[in-house]
Amino acid sequence: MAKTRISISLDGDQAERIRRHAERAGLDVSAYLVAAATRQMAETEAIEEQFSDVDALIARAEAEAKALPVEPDEVGPELTEQERRDVEAALGLVHGEDRRTSRRPGHAA
Repeated sequence: MAKTRISISLDGDQAERIRRHAERAGLDVSAYLVAAATRQMAETEAIEEQFSDVDALIARAEAEAKALPVEPDEVGPELTEQERRDVEAALGLVHGEDRRTSRRPGHAA
C-alpha cells in the first residue's frame, strides 16, 4: 500500500520531547506518532460506541424540548406554603447548601 506523507508544525520543545519518547519506545518519530494517533482514535471510537445510546437519547430529548411551546398553555395553581418550603428544601439538597444562610451544611459561618 502506498504511504501518504502528512506534514505537521510544532514547537521545537514539543518536537524534541516527541523524539525522546519515540527513541525510548524504540521507534522512529513517524512510527511513534502513527501509534499514538491510532491508539487515540481507537479510544475515541470505543467511547463513542459505548455512549452512542446515551447520545441518541439526549438528541431525542433535545429535539422534543425544541418542539415544546416556549410559554405553558396554562398556569398551574400557586404553591401552598408547605409546597414552597418543600421545594426550597429540595433545592438545598440539590445545590448542597442551606439556601437560607448560603452556607454548606456542616460548615461554620
